[in-house]
Amino acid sequence: MDAQGRGRGENIDPADQWVLNPTTGEYELRLSPSAPQSPIPAPRGPRNTGAGNPRARSASPDQAPERPGRASPEPETPGRDVPPQRRRRGVREEEPPAGRRGRRPAKKNAKAKKVLLWTSGTVAFLVLATGVGGYLYLEHLNDNITSVSDDGASTGGFKKDQAINILLIGTDKRTGSGNEGYGDKGSEGHADTTILLHVSKDRSNATALSIPRDLIVDIPDCPTEQEDGSQKVIPGETGVRFNTSLGQGGRTPSCTMRTVTELTGIQPDNFMVADFNAVKTLTSAVGGVPVCLGKDINDPDSHLNLPKGTHRIEGEEALAFVRTRHSVGLGGDLSRIQLQQQFLSSLMRELKSNDTLTSPSKMIKLAEAGTKALTVDSQLNSINKLKDLGLELGKLNVKNLTFATIPVVDNPAEKVKATVVLNDAEAPQVFEMIRNDVSFTEVKQQQKKEKAAVAARLKGEKAPASEVRVRILNGGAPSGSAQSTLSWLQVEEGVTKSENAGNAPAEVAKTTLEYAPDQADEARRLADIMGLSGAALKPGESVTNSQGLPTMTLTLGKDFKGAGVKINAPSAKVPDSANKSTADKVVCAE
Repeated sequence: MDAQGRGRGENIDPADQWVLNPTTGEYELRLSPSAPQSPIPAPRGPRNTGAGNPRARSASPDQAPERPGRASPEPETPGRDVPPQRRRRGVREEEPPAGRRGRRPAKKNAKAKKVLLWTSGTVAFLVLATGVGGYLYLEHLNDNITSVSDDGASTGGFKKDQAINILLIGTDKRTGSGNEGYGDKGSEGHADTTILLHVSKDRSNATALSIPRDLIVDIPDCPTEQEDGSQKVIPGETGVRFNTSLGQGGRTPSCTMRTVTELTGIQPDNFMVADFNAVKTLTSAVGGVPVCLGKDINDPDSHLNLPKGTHRIEGEEALAFVRTRHSVGLGGDLSRIQLQQQFLSSLMRELKSNDTLTSPSKMIKLAEAGTKALTVDSQLNSINKLKDLGLELGKLNVKNLTFATIPVVDNPAEKVKATVVLNDAEAPQVFEMIRNDVSFTEVKQQQKKEKAAVAARLKGEKAPASEVRVRILNGGAPSGSAQSTLSWLQVEEGVTKSENAGNAPAEVAKTTLEYAPDQADEARRLADIMGLSGAALKPGESVTNSQGLPTMTLTLGKDFKGAGVKINAPSAKVPDSANKSTADKVVCAE
């Protein structure tokens, strides 16, 4: 619904068509000049964006700014859901004549569908989806968003035709009303909860990889923009806790981003940061989040006191839940991570539910709370950019979102175990799967495609190794891989009719074998030797080798491990230590 659609686009902002009826507590749609309106706040004065800072907020969440140009300004009340009515300059305010009351839109299903498009990016958990939920007053929401420089640490921002990597950071800084009793009193705002969200290129699946705050890492030097616009390099450190990549020594989220890149080999596209208030305001805005407890929990440190069973929690109680660690699992940070993943799964299901998507009042509350809770990088500094990201994430089905944790082991250098280090046997596999855009979730559609490809291409007779004719190209494998593979095939496997054809025209993520229809038996033999899946076999055309004979083309991709090492299939197994779970499952905390 827009203003022009009702013949009033010349004098009213679209945001003002939804107004709060103080008698019923519901939002009503202003339909036409003939409809009388419930009492509404007076028009807003000029926006105050702060001197020299067009993105600065005009007021704190607890106190509204003075509004010039009004004779009798009325103070805003905390928790008001929508901004006051905003009319365009030079247009007189009409006095609505008597008549029928305003009513809600008749086409509820059509509206729900539109809201779904704007809010289905809820996989970004506490902040992202709600940041793209409000489309009634984008300009107002823009003023809520705080952004800081990415200092060149990102890829330059997500792209619609590529896989997406978003770094989500929850800090332990005690900003906001009622947070004085939480966290470390002197904390500068460390990276207390960190998740690397990877969304596949085809948007069929996603992985939310938790990074333990007590993981020992190396923090690189971090060029950082200062408040006065100057640049300063924050010195790096070796062998320190991951959570010190933010806050410590003036480090900003861009330094956490650099640390993640160095740790995983994955460069995030964007980052988002939220503090304690994000959990409280967003859970209250959605009307609470259902959680399940497998036992009674009374944690004096987090202040969570709930009996066994299912509960709907919000505000302070929700914050207590995600901070609980001593009363669940083994009582450490890794147990708290699992609890937070359960909570985020439940919150996402609640955000995507019909009760939320079809409620204008909830949508407006979520839009306000989400944008106020956000600190984003400079590539995501507008509601339109957040909306675009949310639309991309909205293509994902909840059941294909996998929560996982970086595989770690206790720090062997400590007698009293307080920190963890990477599990060198399993963590690299997790990082590689994300870099190669491999799904952690067993997506049925992908399984069917792979099964069909294997059945059609690998089934049948295999030619003798001595009859296999193939040329080898390096398409992203380590330098020298084509020659080492040639030597291995000729000496160890008897594929004597093979040759090194140098580098491929472009790099590829996965190793492929292209062949003509009459070479299928040769392709099956080489696939058996190399450990290629059916998906790696590409029926096509043969080429002419150096002897003028038709030959297949083997292109070694970035997934190549070395001569004689079988190529992993796309459905590589996730290490058990990654503790994976999917967002559509209800899990009880114990």
